[in-house]
Amino acid sequence: MTINEYKKETILKLVNAIIASLMLIVSASSFSKPIAESAELVAPLLVGQEVPEVTTTTLEGKQVSLKSVLAGKPTVLFFYRGGWCPFCNVQMGQLQAIEKDLVDLGYQLIGVSTDSPADLQKSITKEALSYQLLSDFDSKMSQAFGLAFFTSQKVTDRYLDKLDLQNPLQKNAAGEERLVLPAPAVYVIDDEGLIHFQYVNPNFRVRLEPQLLLMAAKLAK
Repeated sequence: MTINEYKKETILKLVNAIIASLMLIVSASSFSKPIAESAELVAPLLVGQEVPEVTTTTLEGKQVSLKSVLAGKPTVLFFYRGGWCPFCNVQMGQLQAIEKDLVDLGYQLIGVSTDSPADLQKSITKEALSYQLLSDFDSKMSQAFGLAFFTSQKVTDRYLDKLDLQNPLQKNAAGEERLVLPAPAVYVIDDEGLIHFQYVNPNFRVRLEPQLLLMAAKLAK
């Protein structure tokens, strides 16, 4: 084998390895991710990955596939903790203010939280929302997106006591029953279910600025 032939073969192997890695990254979105032990340890879906096959619950309490909800439309999908969270309520109001701009760009706006369908309806009424909300009461959807995490025992006890949350508890690695929440996140998704932009922050007090989201949505088009 000549030096040139060796170089060509080496380059070909490298290219094939890169392609295989990219295929693994994209296909990884089809599998449910483990629930992280803390918000700082979440492993969210990234730009270039596809929306996972997962079931969600509509405002009417119907179990449907997420892809049927997206309906092949460009979508801004955001995850929030619940209508009981003041930071989430502020974010929902900010997104309501730019919904028309997103619609004009060709997007639909959809919010996802651990609230029950009944509590989602309360948020729609309270915040005067015109966009769609989905219930992820059992955290399966946030888990599929790599956003679900176990809250600490202190937070679990406080939220269940003071907020009277009815969400099902799940066992962490130590076998302790904890409340599961999503790290707040925003995804810009195209009409084929491909992620073009994502923002995830374990600090639930910090949310993406509406104007930055609009800029990301425009660039994704």
